[in-house]
Amino acid sequence: MHSVWLGEYLGTLVLILLGNGVNANVTLRKSYAADAGWMVVATGWAIAVLCGVLVAQAFGSPAAHLNPAISLASAVITGDYSHLLYLWSAQLLGAMSGSALMALHFAPHWKPTPDPAAKLGIFCTGPAIKSPLLNIASEVIGTMVLVVVVGAISSHGVSEAGPAAGIGQWLVASLVWGIGLSLGGTTGYAINPARDLGPRLAHFLLPIPGKGSSNWGYAPIPIIGDLAGGALAGLLLHYAHL
Repeated sequence: MHSVWLGEYLGTLVLILLGNGVNANVTLRKSYAADAGWMVVATGWAIAVLCGVLVAQAFGSPAAHLNPAISLASAVITGDYSHLLYLWSAQLLGAMSGSALMALHFAPHWKPTPDPAAKLGIFCTGPAIKSPLLNIASEVIGTMVLVVVVGAISSHGVSEAGPAAGIGQWLVASLVWGIGLSLGGTTGYAINPARDLGPRLAHFLLPIPGKGSSNWGYAPIPIIGDLAGGALAGLLLHYAHL
């Protein structure tokens, strides 16, 4: 049963189940964690990344991208684009599945939560201040930081042999925690097109009580920004020979 596709699918599922899960935990009414705040959200997403990476690797994807922007960056670095659609399909379906499981887990809490925008924010991202070009810039910057630092973690400049076994996953999780704490307040730091599009599709399709619009007008921004950031970071890493 092990395969790269299965690893990417299950890893992304776990990532989104736990990541959207912390969003739901702090947002939905009558949750014990309601209003716990940004530190809890950023920490929850960091641990979600750790768990997703470990699951992906265990089920057959040693690279554990879980993110179309990272897959694109890897293709730019290596010049091999043949696996992109294969990886992207697993990541998008995994994100949809993880958000659907999250919605089921919190089923009794949707109706007591009156705000449709808050419900949408559990699934996907949106701008704190609407400014499309600058919102794209925020996503480009955040995604570039993600890809470049992930590249640095495994670079010869940091360690000839790479990080010790089991440490790299924690470093990547810490990186995502840092991005959330430092750069996340502008657009909600999607930094991953599947993380935004998959749950947004789930929000659109699922019978969430009082859910409102899925805000498709914003949906292209975390796709364009994140893929652009991944490609630019990939070019930097390609020519830097880390």
